[in-house]
Amino acid sequence: MNEGPTKKPGLGRQARTWLTRLQNLRAAGGPDAPALSLRDPWPGDPARGARLVMAELEFGGAVLPVHHDIFAAAPGATRILRAHLHGFTWLRDLRALGTDAARSRARALVMDFMDTPKPEPIAYAPDVAGARLASWLGHYDFFAASADDEFRQALMSRLVQDARTLSAALPAEFQDGRALTALKGLTATSIALPDHVPHLQRVVKFLVPELERQFHADGCHVERSPAAHLLALQDLTEIRALMQAGGKTPPPELLTTIEHAAAAMRALRHGDGGLALFNGSKEELANLVDLVLAQAGRARGTLAHLKSCGLFRIAAAKSVLFMDAGSPAAPGLDRFAHAGTLGFEYSFGKDRIIVNCGAAPALAGDWTSALRSTAAHSTLIVADTSSAEIMANGLGRRPLNVNVARQDGGGIIWIEANHDGWKQVFGAVHHRRLGLSENGEELQGEDAIEAETPQPFAIRFHLHPNVTASLAQDDETVLLRTPSGLGFRLKAEGAVPRIESSVYFGQSEPRRAEQIVLPGHQDGPQHIKWTITKA
Repeated sequence: MNEGPTKKPGLGRQARTWLTRLQNLRAAGGPDAPALSLRDPWPGDPARGARLVMAELEFGGAVLPVHHDIFAAAPGATRILRAHLHGFTWLRDLRALGTDAARSRARALVMDFMDTPKPEPIAYAPDVAGARLASWLGHYDFFAASADDEFRQALMSRLVQDARTLSAALPAEFQDGRALTALKGLTATSIALPDHVPHLQRVVKFLVPELERQFHADGCHVERSPAAHLLALQDLTEIRALMQAGGKTPPPELLTTIEHAAAAMRALRHGDGGLALFNGSKEELANLVDLVLAQAGRARGTLAHLKSCGLFRIAAAKSVLFMDAGSPAAPGLDRFAHAGTLGFEYSFGKDRIIVNCGAAPALAGDWTSALRSTAAHSTLIVADTSSAEIMANGLGRRPLNVNVARQDGGGIIWIEANHDGWKQVFGAVHHRRLGLSENGEELQGEDAIEAETPQPFAIRFHLHPNVTASLAQDDETVLLRTPSGLGFRLKAEGAVPRIESSVYFGQSEPRRAEQIVLPGHQDGPQHIKWTITKA
């Protein structure tokens, strides 16, 4: 995944880094214990904790064997997996397991890290260092409070040194949400170790402009990813809680941003409480999202319109429709970006029906790119070519113009959009029109290609793995059945539907699924209408 782009370090940052190194060489350790006890607010997974006790770190569907020199090198692991390893957020999984073996494993791995002469460079990336500092302090009572004096002194000294190094590295070079994680780590150390890391004013100095840059006025995060939005909101609520725990007044800009970001977070959920699957997102457990929103506070019914991030949402009775009708995130903010422009998801009650395939950013190999491709989204694809060029650090070629309008009329709420992602390669523009009835029981769609030279295409409807599909006797209607027993019919004008296999990475483990495909031919209609109707 994305290692950049980043802002180039300036002479001021280089000078601060050298001064900090000299200060750390002359420093005589740290305090005996944190001046203030902190507590990590997020739940862990005891199953992942049990795997870690058995020397396997599982994260995002990827598994990393944990060996004695793991912090020196983790060959084959993605940036996200290595960041997770060195960020120590997995301490919450060991804490959730709560056994003596879990506590011993936590202590041993922290000691392994401190004893590693040259950890991987990623260990000192601002976001990774920030996550590690907050995790060590947030779980101090679990793995360190009962340890011997030598371990605790080594830990406290390392906390002070790494916090000084992190402070010197600010502002964080990454332009995306990772800058907030860096600021969270420095906040935690400034509150817990105020006599040794008095850097809270420096946190506020960089936090306020970062909030303005990373969040739109309606609360949407600039990365256009529900998953990135959730992580950013978690970091902001932690920063606020840390400041309050230390008797400090959070800046008003932080309070306002949390309120607006929480409203946007509520709007990014399906009826089952999980996240919509756009741009690197998985469903996430509904109780985690509930907890984050509870920490954020404010009225539960408040929703943002999401217009600024281009993820349009229509709710009608029990139905929720999402459509990605915005331009991809800008370079430097597109680490999670998918080629899913004009893709949609549709749920009825707590049943997800039409979905995107999800994401596996921690996995190495072809899966990550495949899940980011247009074919892994419920949208149209031209000539088996993605609407944006998938690159390791974001997107290359991409739609330059995405136009959208929302209209209400005739008992139907419409979203009409188009994009030019294939303009450079095929001279083609994709037009899509989606309409949801006021009772939520009928979804109408139209897809058209505007091109001088017609191209083959396919319209894909990826089904949630809990949904079963079968062709009716007329071979022109697809019957869908949800886990709760509801039935839906998909019919099309201008194409004969096929049922094909698919895969779903929207949950903790990949699952087999199905998809409905409406094939289009160069010499056939370039305009197809379709409907999904509750039976």
